[in-house]
Amino acid sequence: MNATLTRPTDAFTRILMVNGHPVETDSEGYLRDLGDWSEDFVRALAAQEELTLTEEHWELVHFLRAYYAEHGVQAQVRAMIKHFTQVWGPDRGSNHHLHDLFPRGGPQKQGNRLAGLLRTKGEH
Repeated sequence: MNATLTRPTDAFTRILMVNGHPVETDSEGYLRDLGDWSEDFVRALAAQEELTLTEEHWELVHFLRAYYAEHGVQAQVRAMIKHFTQVWGPDRGSNHHLHDLFPRGGPQKQGNRLAGLLRTKGEH
């Protein structure tokens, strides 16, 4: 898999190579076109962000995508904590553990980037 980041096409757009195909992201790695999301995109972006994906990462990415599909908005951290506390138990579902999984902005920022979702409301 090719996870090369090429030079930006403008000051706010970057190209992430995903299996040899260019995928446009903004300067922070959020997809420009949500339709470009794929599991290979997740792998390429995670490699760029030096994040080793585990089953927990994949569960959270799929949860975020399902939540967005159902509600039309990104999940807030408290919704993630509630869900994963029920699924994984109080230690692994905690805010601290979720932030440990996603060290570059927590599950709401890094998780949403990997899930191919837009920035959450209020993000700069």
